Amino acid sequence: MKSPTRSKLFKIREDIPKKWYWTGTIATFVVVLIIWELMSIFQVVQDTFLPSPGFVFTTFIQLISTGSYWGDIGISIYRVFMGFLLAAIIGVPLGILAGTFKISDSIIIPLSEFIRYMPAPAFIPLVMVWAGIGETAKILIIFIGSFFQLIIMVADDTRAVNKDLIYAAYTLGAKRWNTLIKVIVPALMPRLFATLRLIMGWAWTYLVVAELVAADSGLGYSILKAQRFMNTNIIFVGILVIGLLGLIIDRLFVVLGRVLFPWSGGER
Repeated sequence: MKSPTRSKLFKIREDIPKKWYWTGTIATFVVVLIIWELMSIFQVVQDTFLPSPGFVFTTFIQLISTGSYWGDIGISIYRVFMGFLLAAIIGVPLGILAGTFKISDSIIIPLSEFIRYMPAPAFIPLVMVWAGIGETAKILIIFIGSFFQLIIMVADDTRAVNKDLIYAAYTLGAKRWNTLIKVIVPALMPRLFATLRLIMGWAWTYLVVAELVAADSGLGYSILKAQRFMNTNIIFVGILVIGLLGLIIDRLFVVLGRVLFPWSGGER
């Protein structure tokens, strides 16, 4: 006979009690840490290549106690947000147009589909020629990595708006641009916000690539500098800090989405 609790936990796409959700989340992190610690204790991988969790944590405390590391965190956040904002300011309107009008689709989407398969690191030499080696170049790399994906996803979000809403607007006498601005855009906002959340995650993944461009600061720079001297503990700290910052920003997106669009159900 199936346990009622077990049956409830494994229902397809059904909510579960929060205590079970958080139990699963915490247990996953604990298991990963235990496996990592055991690999370190039994020397499955040499300490040089896989430092223990305790050593990484000690290094983390040492680094964040210095002002220079906070400076690296700050400049990396700035680069990611500027690249993300630039992609959103240009990409969202283009994606909406592509998802609304077939003629815009024919102009915007095929080119975006073509370019999005080009790896962002391949643009580094061109970006250095176009924008030099300053902050603009680093922001452009993050922009290139996010922009074309964003256009395609926003276009898909726009196409997902129920056509009945559009027909109803026409029936009530709305004109083409009024329908776009007052019906389509408000209707796609919850999906658009979720898309921006995903794109922000991609922007963070391009950070280290962006900081290959003659950087002398930033989390990516600190990781690459540590690699030269085989300081894997600093590499792990950099990776974990980027992951932690990304997680915090992701949770802020979720909370803000629930506040702005409470009717949409939101995500955990």
